[in-house]
Amino acid sequence: MEDRTEVELERTLRAGSKSFHLASRLLPVRVRRPTLVLYAFCRGADDGVDDARDAGTARAAVDALRDRIERVYADRALDDPLERAFQAVVRKFAIPRRAPDLLAEGMEWDVLARRYETLDDLVAYAERVAGTVGIMMTHVMERQDEEVLARARDLGIAMQLTNVARDVGEDALRGRLYLPHEWLRQASVDPEAFLASPVPDEAIRSVTLRLLGEADAVYARADEGISALPPDCRKAIRAARLVYSDIGDVVRKRGGDSVTRRAVVPLWRKLWLVLRAVTS
Repeated sequence: MEDRTEVELERTLRAGSKSFHLASRLLPVRVRRPTLVLYAFCRGADDGVDDARDAGTARAAVDALRDRIERVYADRALDDPLERAFQAVVRKFAIPRRAPDLLAEGMEWDVLARRYETLDDLVAYAERVAGTVGIMMTHVMERQDEEVLARARDLGIAMQLTNVARDVGEDALRGRLYLPHEWLRQASVDPEAFLASPVPDEAIRSVTLRLLGEADAVYARADEGISALPPDCRKAIRAARLVYSDIGDVVRKRGGDSVTRRAVVPLWRKLWLVLRAVTS
């Protein structure tokens, strides 16, 4: 990668995810550089949909992502620094095409404003938009054992479930509600009424806390795979896991309210969790 391009990728990671940026500093250079490329590629795809001004623009962003994936896997990357860098990572680490294809499908589900009836439906979405990132990262760490890949997928899913629990209020402002509708009905929450007037009442908070409980179970399963990663990569992944799951703890301390304001882990707490990961 050109120095200027790497600086831009670093800036993208720092701006997009302060938590992951902090944890990524623990990665060895051989893994961190391609990680910057993966993050920028996935972040660009996500922002293309989230920042679209209308459904047509969002649809075009998904189509552009699929075209980019097609070019990369055909070794026909455009003269674009990120696209060429992603193609190089795909080629070097034998990243299976199914991973970015599933990512694009998850983005399409956002464009379609898909609702998730059950937890399994939501997990299928999380697998696409986050589990695939875990798969690609594990290939970059040069681990391709199916069990290790499955646990990496679990970690991505758990992080996305945490995202959903954290962003209930922000998502509602975009007309999105990712919480399982089956659970909402069980808690006597009318999805359309909540989207029309997002209020952190006891019912919506109980569903949010229930989702965090499910995320905890997936984090526990994902933990089993960290020890199978290269020794020089484990601390970074453990740190990312601890910092991300702590977001859920912040939501819990607020009684499950992620509508009034967004849960944020303070820097001192992140540094303590990183230290925990390093010394464990």
